[in-house]
Amino acid sequence: MAPKVEIQAVAKRFGAVEALAQIDLDLQANEFVSLVGVSGCGKSTLLSIIAGLQRPSQGQVLVDGQPVEGPGRDRGVVFQTATLLPWLTAQGNVEFALRGEPMGRAERRQVAREHLALVGLTGFEEAWPAQLSGGMQQRVALARSLCYRPQILLMDEPFGALDALTRHDMQELLTGIWETHRLTVLFVTHDIEEAVFISDRVVVMTPRPGRIESARVIDLARPRKPEIQSDPRFHELADSLLRGIRQQSQSGQPDQLSQTGQPDQPDRTG
Repeated sequence: MAPKVEIQAVAKRFGAVEALAQIDLDLQANEFVSLVGVSGCGKSTLLSIIAGLQRPSQGQVLVDGQPVEGPGRDRGVVFQTATLLPWLTAQGNVEFALRGEPMGRAERRQVAREHLALVGLTGFEEAWPAQLSGGMQQRVALARSLCYRPQILLMDEPFGALDALTRHDMQELLTGIWETHRLTVLFVTHDIEEAVFISDRVVVMTPRPGRIESARVIDLARPRKPEIQSDPRFHELADSLLRGIRQQSQSGQPDQLSQTGQPDQPDRTG
């Protein structure tokens, strides 16, 4: 079966800074893949290229065999900050994402309510973003990204700013949604235990310029509950990944940004 996403020889430069070099990676349909590595290794840049928000300096990304030329409704994106529109309610924020869909106002409202219920926000439809906690705002952002039924979900450290308990709740929520609805997910994170808990496969990137260093299959049974984090196999996988990242960090080149100054255009290289 052909991969859902094919990343072929992708490289990215920002002026003198080489952020990504020769990235080759396939994502299978319904696979949950986490991308890890030291800060600045290009994780967020790679995700942004797959989302169509940036163009590679060379190489290409294919989705279902077709080149990515820009953002598309086949790909939903969730960032670290929820980026909700403050003048719209939770319901309104989700409905806003459905603009242009071939549905009437009543159907948009119903679809939005269904997706808010999916992320556990029944009863908060009319709440304003400022009235919601950080975790609840991210739930709205997730509902907004899922409501138009993308086949691929791209997530850039979406739980990084949350407290530990809320983050664990969101991890369970996300994996539950994924197990039910079967999406291809690419999840950027700095948290190795988070990556092991949620993923089918964890891909490790080298320090800048980012390359694929290794990919580890996570052979833990699903569905996964928090108790699995006390399993010796869980710790074995997490420790092995962490050692690999530390070795990469110790052997990597100095951060090019610290030597050459800022890139010639704004970018979060992740």
